[in-house]
Amino acid sequence: MSSRHEQWAGLRRHLWQPPRPHGEQPPERSVGPLELFYDLVVVVLVGQAAHHFAEHLTWHGLFEFTVVFALVWIAWFNGSLHHELHGHDDARSRVMFLLQILVLVPLGAFIPEAGGEHGAAFAVNAGVMFAVLALLWLFASRGDSPEFRRSSGLYVGGTAVCAVVLAASAVLPGDDRMTAWGLLVLVYLAGFVFMMGWATPVRVVALSVTDPLAERFGLFVIIVLGETAVGVVEGLSHEPTNSLTIAVGLVAVVVSFGSWWTYFDFAGHRLPRPTRASTVQWLLVQLPLAATMAAMGAASVVLVEHAHDSRTPAAVAWTLCGGAATVLAATMMLATSLRVWREERALYRPLAGTCAIAALMAVGVGAVRPAPLVLGLVLVFLLGVPWLLAVARRLARDEPVEL
Repeated sequence: MSSRHEQWAGLRRHLWQPPRPHGEQPPERSVGPLELFYDLVVVVLVGQAAHHFAEHLTWHGLFEFTVVFALVWIAWFNGSLHHELHGHDDARSRVMFLLQILVLVPLGAFIPEAGGEHGAAFAVNAGVMFAVLALLWLFASRGDSPEFRRSSGLYVGGTAVCAVVLAASAVLPGDDRMTAWGLLVLVYLAGFVFMMGWATPVRVVALSVTDPLAERFGLFVIIVLGETAVGVVEGLSHEPTNSLTIAVGLVAVVVSFGSWWTYFDFAGHRLPRPTRASTVQWLLVQLPLAATMAAMGAASVVLVEHAHDSRTPAAVAWTLCGGAATVLAATMMLATSLRVWREERALYRPLAGTCAIAALMAVGVGAVRPAPLVLGLVLVFLLGVPWLLAVARRLARDEPVEL
């Protein structure tokens, strides 16, 4: 009887392990199917926000998209970072992910009208999501050593405050509610910078970004970019089939491919330097990069719809061209935080200057607003210039060209 009791106790400990303490991430870990499933659910929400933005391609629509995307990204980032720091491959971690997914699914249903009639429901649902995240971090903090208790307490308290503010914003009028969410995003990100920059021990900050976490960010970017293909297919399915429309759609996909190429050739799947500033920079720059790529996917839908226009609509031109400029600039900003920035200085320094010039030229294309096909082809060329430079420099130094 005692032996059976011990077996059940051992099984329970194996299936329901306590959160892993800070700084004890396994040296070798691969991203599992549970994390990929969670990412796919989150990207469904991103798709909802992008589709709504495609139907409201205005400055106000851009503001709504940015705020909603940022809230969804922060929730995803918290869930991902919590599992990276404290999770196991056990039943407890699966239940925690399932709990988040069960909150995220209805949240996604409210996204299309988050700035309108479903704003109150979105606010309450988002408040519940952040409350769940606060509980996850609270459970993890119970096993903290004394050196982590202050920082863990601040992080749990800050996340809980966000949950309360989000839920309370349900009583505000629509525009005021969206403004409150935008301010909350800025305060949250500032608080995160404070936590990582001053309140958390240096050695843990240096260990926060691991190969699996870098892989998660890369996979998230890939899935977000997949929304461009979805948008192009949707745009083509609603337009008369002809060679020009198909050509514009395919060029829009190539622009998306150029964003992927830029990110992964020069910054993706690479670790930041083990310093506070580099780690914080690496983490935060991921947000505008992913948001920009999602916004460009939304604009691709409208680009296809206007394939026969003599000039690209202003909102579409600025979203695509400004997005390409942001991808180039943000990728280089991300690169400055990497270890390879100093190891391959001869490549990255001129590359950064080239990306800056290409970004300015992309903005200029947005101002000119040529026909959709021409605009897309020019962006393809501008996104390809940095890669051509990198290949040329490597060939000049007789180095192998890595793809």
